[in-house]
Amino acid sequence: MKRLLATAAILTSLTAYGHEPVYNQETLKVLQAHALTNVPGKKTIMLTVDYAPGQATVPHSHTGTAVAYVLEGAVTSRVNDEKAVTYKAGESFYEPAGSRHFESSNASQTQPARLLVVMVLDDKAEVLTPLAHQAASE
Repeated sequence: MKRLLATAAILTSLTAYGHEPVYNQETLKVLQAHALTNVPGKKTIMLTVDYAPGQATVPHSHTGTAVAYVLEGAVTSRVNDEKAVTYKAGESFYEPAGSRHFESSNASQTQPARLLVVMVLDDKAEVLTPLAHQAASE
């Protein structure tokens, strides 16, 4: 019986650390989008990103600049050659235009997370381009 309990405890701890991120299920909600009249050809977008536990955004890039603020929970972000950083509610981070965002994920497997993001980008640009899509088109 002790051996069975020990095996179950080991398997439980391994699965707690072995979660793969769940992509393409986060919720993006555009709150505002406006043309920048003082910067022709550019727009600004304000949006929220809601992550359920374990969810992540597919690795991607932005043609524009992004500033993100963690409203709830904690989000792990890794941009370009930088190390992954986990930001908690009340913290913010910056992504320069053209950055490759290799990780943007809920840092928790049990609690939701929510970001507020403000972007400035070309007026015809998409919010993000998946990195796999970029590699296929190059």
